[in-house]
Amino acid sequence: MPLTSAFNLLLLSAIWGGSFLFLRMGAPVLGPLWLIESRVSLAALFLLAVALLLRRRLALRQHWRHYLLLGGLNSALPFLLLAFAAQTLTVSLLSIVNATSPLWGALVGALWQREMPPRRALLGLLLGAMGVALLVGLDRITSEPGAAVAVAAALGAALCYGIASNYARHASAVEPFNNAHGSMWAATLWLLPATLWLPLPAMPAPPVAIAVLLLGILCTGMAYLLYFRLVAEVGPTSALTVTFLIPLFGVLWGWSLLDEQPGWHTLAGTLTILTGTALVTGFNPRTLWPVRSARHA
Repeated sequence: MPLTSAFNLLLLSAIWGGSFLFLRMGAPVLGPLWLIESRVSLAALFLLAVALLLRRRLALRQHWRHYLLLGGLNSALPFLLLAFAAQTLTVSLLSIVNATSPLWGALVGALWQREMPPRRALLGLLLGAMGVALLVGLDRITSEPGAAVAVAAALGAALCYGIASNYARHASAVEPFNNAHGSMWAATLWLLPATLWLPLPAMPAPPVAIAVLLLGILCTGMAYLLYFRLVAEVGPTSALTVTFLIPLFGVLWGWSLLDEQPGWHTLAGTLTILTGTALVTGFNPRTLWPVRSARHA
């Protein structure tokens, strides 16, 4: 992998890891619904500006159903569930539980195709379940009221990503940028009716307002562009490495900025979940930086 791509990979991991920090900051103040409506609408406006600059058209007449389905499954619903969970769970716990998305994707894919997963994938699913049990069972915050529902919501968000990934794999081909742009507008429309029933939240303090702006523009709009650039440069398999790095940055941001104190179970649960993810996805780090033998040097 070229050094520039490796840097972009680390940058994207840091940005997406930071999204859980901003969720944790914004959800208790604005509430999940207003926070996520702000997130997706800001991302949609940012991507619209980019589309106008690049003269990209959405082809709404042809793909509007696809955008609505993808925007609901891959953005509106999982974002809302994560924001709900962020009112209770730590940044570390949120980012690690979210890393189970590929595990759910493999399980949904097996059910979709009505095929038994290979033994390696079954072992990965088992390890993933053990990792979540270890992480959740020993984290002190899970003993607080409402924590069990928050964990279920975070796992539900990961399940949504797994369903969306399988849908996207079987859906008609749409340009990746248009997928991001169209799905953000669709997510905005999905959430808009519900916001009409809620009063406008009070103007948040500057740190929270900045967190909302960064969540929408940086962690959603710009992150999508960076991710698609990575996929074009190094391919989807190498870009998948971001799944393994996001929890590391989530723990880092929670520890350094919110004074969260990860324990040994945090590391053990993370490693178990990521090992299971690697088995399920067939991820091999050797494919990222292949080593040339001496006779070919």
